[in-house]
Amino acid sequence: MQNITRHAPDAHATVTLHAAAGRLTVTVTDDGPGGADPRRGTGLRGIADRVAAAGGHLDVTSVPGQGTTISADLPMHRHGPVTAP
Repeated sequence: MQNITRHAPDAHATVTLHAAAGRLTVTVTDDGPGGADPRRGTGLRGIADRVAAAGGHLDVTSVPGQGTTISADLPMHRHGPVTAP
């Protein structure tokens, strides 16, 4: 979300979470200018490194003029019982 604010302040963003089969997929899509490249700069590379350290994978799709979609696929680990607040 910080990257959207910094590089596409007028964009609209959607965050989607999907959990199934022990995996969590977090997808962030915006309608900004696109053209994000994880090979340039450190922001997306840093996100990819953190996702990989957690055992996941990051996909970035960002066509100039068509917005950006970033999807992180992560393993879910349960540590003890889950209780509702």
